[in-house]
Amino acid sequence: MHIIKKNKKNKGLVSGSVSFRRQLPLYLMLLVPAVFVLVFSYGSMAGVVMAFQDYIPGKGWYVFGSPFVGLENFRQLFNLSNVGSVLYNTVFIAVTKIICGLVFGVLLALMLNEMRSKALKRGIQTAIFFPYFLSWVIVSGMLVDLLDPAKGPIAQMLAQFGVNAPFFLADEKWFPIILVLSDLWKGLGYGAIVYLAAITGVDQTLYEAATIDGAGHVKKAIHITLPGIMPVIILMSVLSLGNVLNAGFEQVFNLYSPVVYSTGDILDTFVYRLGISEGQYSLSAAVGLFKSIISFSLISIAYFIAYRVWDYKIF
Repeated sequence: MHIIKKNKKNKGLVSGSVSFRRQLPLYLMLLVPAVFVLVFSYGSMAGVVMAFQDYIPGKGWYVFGSPFVGLENFRQLFNLSNVGSVLYNTVFIAVTKIICGLVFGVLLALMLNEMRSKALKRGIQTAIFFPYFLSWVIVSGMLVDLLDPAKGPIAQMLAQFGVNAPFFLADEKWFPIILVLSDLWKGLGYGAIVYLAAITGVDQTLYEAATIDGAGHVKKAIHITLPGIMPVIILMSVLSLGNVLNAGFEQVFNLYSPVVYSTGDILDTFVYRLGISEGQYSLSAAVGLFKSIISFSLISIAYFIAYRVWDYKIF
């Protein structure tokens, strides 16, 4: 009996060693992204200390050499005259994007699901999903030409009716609307694909039973499809709440100008100007840390509500 146990133990060690040698190339492939994440995702977190320093570039090693000032940077932050409007713009633009993306994404998925022509359905899916792969630099260039008040096609079309087109990208009222609509156009396809994938997981026998009972397309969508994809809708909503203070730096940076700062300036562009343009590294680090804390708190609260109200768990 002792010999049998010893042989089984040795056999297990040998098989484990062989398995490790076979998987060694996979571990080596994983090494590069693991080092990348450690250096750029976790190593850079040490820079948070700048928010509590009077940071002086080049003094000391990395960021550990500048004098500590405690919460002085945060007091200075909340004493800035324009920080209130920046926070409002960020929350307003981000929340509007989230709501529009959720509502129109679900509606588009429901409409595509009702299409019977597979070729037409795939063609529409490809067409609406394509803008998601375009960078905001390209999309911004398209918008600048499209919304040109002198030579743009919209201005020329309005001129046919005797209406002078406003300079949308330099108008305080129109600029947030342009941000929301362009973001919706760019990301709507991705959201619809996610919800379409969720719809395929709904039990098809429920639709057959509803058809026998005389239910139409609208009733099926309301009473079967929507409840069936509700976990995915909740998941997307919870995850999106973490981006309430992330209104889209690339989009705003490529479209805004000082003329629309009052309604288009957001936290990310504000941090960019403070840190890169004005060299106030400590203050910009304080803004970034404040944003991260609020985002983490919001997504934690949203997850707690989803768990308590709908008994939904992400993990």
